[in-house]
Amino acid sequence: MVEEGLRWFRPNRSASEGRHGLLEVATGLEKSPAIPRVFPVASDRKRLGEVQVQVAEGPGYAYIDDDDGTLVLSRDYLATGEKVSLYLDFLHELCHVRQFREGKELYDKRFSYVDRPTEIEAYQVAVGEARRLGMKDAQIFEYLHVEWVTKKEHQRLARACGVVVGR
Repeated sequence: MVEEGLRWFRPNRSASEGRHGLLEVATGLEKSPAIPRVFPVASDRKRLGEVQVQVAEGPGYAYIDDDDGTLVLSRDYLATGEKVSLYLDFLHELCHVRQFREGKELYDKRFSYVDRPTEIEAYQVAVGEARRLGMKDAQIFEYLHVEWVTKKEHQRLARACGVVVGR
């Protein structure tokens, strides 16, 4: 049901290890209704094709290289991740690309991961799009789970994103 709303989004699951343009790896992403929320300034939206993706071997998900703003994406995750999760993660990471371009500190050690303002903003965008796609809070809560946070931190992140915990 949710994936029906993403017919236009096609992750290139066979992308080789190495550097690619974003739209080579995430075909159709420019059609996302969430892009204006990720990049509120129209001129920034026009630069979407300039975003670089480094497909890297090994486990993991995605993150932004804070040296140059490249989106680093696990080849394993690209090849096997759920389409909806990949889509939401691309939006999340693109928020970090914008934040990087704005000069924000992406990995501010003064905050835990779930309390970091840049993470909360990026997750809020993903949660808003998840709701637009028809995902329920229980599904969104599951999406927000990452292995490196405690149960209490997971719940705190969910609350910060307006996701009702325990449903």
